[in-house]
Amino acid sequence: MTHIFEGEYSARGLKIGIIASRFNEAVTKVMVEGALNELRRLGASETDLYVMWIPGAYEIPLACQSFCESKKPDAIVAIGCIIRGETSHYEHIAQSVCDGLQKVALEQAVPVGLAVLTVETMAQALDRAGGKHGNKARDAARSAVEMARLIQGLKNREDKQVQLKELLNREFRKP
Repeated sequence: MTHIFEGEYSARGLKIGIIASRFNEAVTKVMVEGALNELRRLGASETDLYVMWIPGAYEIPLACQSFCESKKPDAIVAIGCIIRGETSHYEHIAQSVCDGLQKVALEQAVPVGLAVLTVETMAQALDRAGGKHGNKARDAARSAVEMARLIQGLKNREDKQVQLKELLNREFRKP
């Protein structure tokens, strides 16, 4: 028999952090609102939502790691906007941020919804912050919630299997 695992789109009871870069705030502020609106729509309580504003995209991984260690969230949404300039700085920052976020997610076992835009122009950024391409932070919030529920489901299943084995051992233990 095939075992199928899926998360659900319910943020009810989940503690979720939004880590947002102030750099390119005209873009990231709209993205934060999109993420918050989606999380509310999915049933998140205001008391379970945290928003941390930080200087720039490069600081996002450290802020996420610190937030995980101090608040023990169920999920994080990382929001930033990196616009290509005339030098290679863009590539270095974008790669460092993505690598750092993946490391945080794996080491902390916390889903990180990636809403760090890497674009060529401000127009492209605005298109992805609620314009013609939607709000990518909203999409990242949905992904983070789904992954948090999937991970919870796997943990709950393992816990139930252990509890069942312990119960059977106690009940059928020979005197």
